[in-house]
Amino acid sequence: MKVVVTGGAGFIGANLCRELARRGAEVLVLDDLSTGRRANLDGLDVELRVQSVLDRDAVVYACAGADTVVHLAAVPSVTRSLMNPRHSHDVNVTGSLEVLEAACAAGAHVVLASSSSVYGRNPALPKSEEMACVPVSPYASGKLAAESYALSFQHCFDLPCTVFRFFNVFGPLQLPDHPYAAVIPTFIWSALRGQPLTVFGDGEQTRDFTFVDSVVGVLADSVLRSVSCTRPVNLAFGTRTSLNDVVALLSALLGRKLEVARRPQRAGDVRHSQASGTSLRRLFPQARPVSLEMALSRTIEWVERLVRTENEAARSSV
Repeated sequence: MKVVVTGGAGFIGANLCRELARRGAEVLVLDDLSTGRRANLDGLDVELRVQSVLDRDAVVYACAGADTVVHLAAVPSVTRSLMNPRHSHDVNVTGSLEVLEAACAAGAHVVLASSSSVYGRNPALPKSEEMACVPVSPYASGKLAAESYALSFQHCFDLPCTVFRFFNVFGPLQLPDHPYAAVIPTFIWSALRGQPLTVFGDGEQTRDFTFVDSVVGVLADSVLRSVSCTRPVNLAFGTRTSLNDVVALLSALLGRKLEVARRPQRAGDVRHSQASGTSLRRLFPQARPVSLEMALSRTIEWVERLVRTENEAARSSV
């Protein structure tokens, strides 16, 4: 089976490539390395093409002969979309359209990554796929547009696809040391370097944090079984944890009380997020979450290696 993974050198993509290769798939990665890293694919028997999803010829060439295309390539940040809405739209919407057209021409099955951010201002919990989406950022609007394109291609052109709405995925390979980093790796990075953990708002905002291994297990199963669905599917397990609770868990795991620096709430942030897992359980009854405590422990181990590498590099430069 040939599987194309756009954004495959990124955090979720590289973890997925490792799982697909382990299961015997032939994997081709299309990634412009704007956020992904070659090093994430070290040791994997995959082909990497450093090209953009906005390059139509490159996308068509990559998708030729593919059985499945997993579309993960994106500008993955609400904050980035606020800084540059046009670029976010170009990659997340136009790039998705390029991938869908190429996959359709190749007769491939598509797995497309969307986001829980599409629910936006809708206050109802848990977030069910049937509820109205009220996006509050350009990033969320772009993700909603991309998933709408995918489902319309399924309806109009018989393109088999599954659209997954990711909920705050975290784990190894997720870089913590840049301005747009996700909250959990950023917390751990700061804690291990003896710095305060920055919390925007009161810290009582909640998220359905999902460990990357759980996510890639479902994605790989979707690829290998060619699962398709006529509506989006939440890829999370219905948990709800506040940022303050995450700080407390990290304090317990690291054996010391962590200092917190409070900052004003950011524009575009959603107050509460929690998935309804009904569709996921129906389509993937074997899927099981990794406990938050175990997932945090494994992420701490990975970030500790990054900190050690940084410290060794600093010592060698003296």
